[in-house]
Amino acid sequence: MPTIFSHPAVVLAVAPWFRRVRPSLIVVAAICSSLPDADTAAFGYGIPYGHPLGHRGITHSLLFALLFSLAAAFAYARLTREPFRLAFVIIFIALVSHGLLDAMTTGGKGVGFFIPFDNRRYFLPFRPIRVSPIGIDFADKATVVLKSELLWVWLPSAAVAGVALVSRALARRNSL
Repeated sequence: MPTIFSHPAVVLAVAPWFRRVRPSLIVVAAICSSLPDADTAAFGYGIPYGHPLGHRGITHSLLFALLFSLAAAFAYARLTREPFRLAFVIIFIALVSHGLLDAMTTGGKGVGFFIPFDNRRYFLPFRPIRVSPIGIDFADKATVVLKSELLWVWLPSAAVAGVALVSRALARRNSL
């Protein structure tokens, strides 16, 4: 998995492509982008990695992303009176991107995108992101992992956000 620091990069990259995204929605979506890794708690309950409830299982599935996004967007829209559709799209992107980033890593047992309908785990064909070890091992490999995330997550995300910001600035300038 990428570290907890890199999962929010996708939210930060896509937010400028939408009009009027409140900072609070970006914060909620950034938190949601790391939420699927709460499944690491399953190890403490003796649930093995490859189990549907294990790491990269149901909480990384498209069904979880859909259902959790619906609930979170509904709550956010009620609390802020912001459009439900915008909140749903941003939060859904955050949750789906988590699994996609994990499927691009060099380790683990794959991602259960289709759990509970199919318990198989998948990786993407392009896997350049160094996997972040779970637990104390991280300190030994932090530099290598963070460099990999900088190159394969943060730089592309910055480029995507930059294109959106430049496009907006050009559109404003041309409308004057």
